[in-house]
Amino acid sequence: MAELDVLDEVIAETPVAEVVATVISALKAEDEAAYEAQANGHTWKFDYGTVTVLVHLTGEAEDDTLTIWSVVLPLPVAEEAKLTRELLVKNWDTTLEARFAIWNDQVVLHTTRQLAGISPGEISHLITLVATLADEYDEPLQAAYLGTGA
Repeated sequence: MAELDVLDEVIAETPVAEVVATVISALKAEDEAAYEAQANGHTWKFDYGTVTVLVHLTGEAEDDTLTIWSVVLPLPVAEEAKLTRELLVKNWDTTLEARFAIWNDQVVLHTTRQLAGISPGEISHLITLVATLADEYDEPLQAAYLGTGA
């Protein structure tokens, strides 16, 4: 039992940036993820299937945040009300901790989590969730609202 306590302590002490980099490298099939250290944190950018996923970590303190997002559809579209309704329904019943939103004239799939109490497993789950769902929804949404299959 003491060995598990030590393992939990080692995992808890692993810097969040290191966990993020490990998760992203596990998701990458080919190219390396782009990484940039900035005054306001760390940002990673990587391709997953047909989407580009961005991960931003503001720092390592409990009140810092981890934000993951991916653009799934450019705006404007002809049937914006229909699109909005579809995305709101998906937000309720299919996206789990991730959400569709409009940002910078684009539909994005995103999630944000404060670091207090976050585990490496949760970090992995959130990055994988956004990447997988964005890759699943981008082509159908583009086909339905842009008239193309990306």
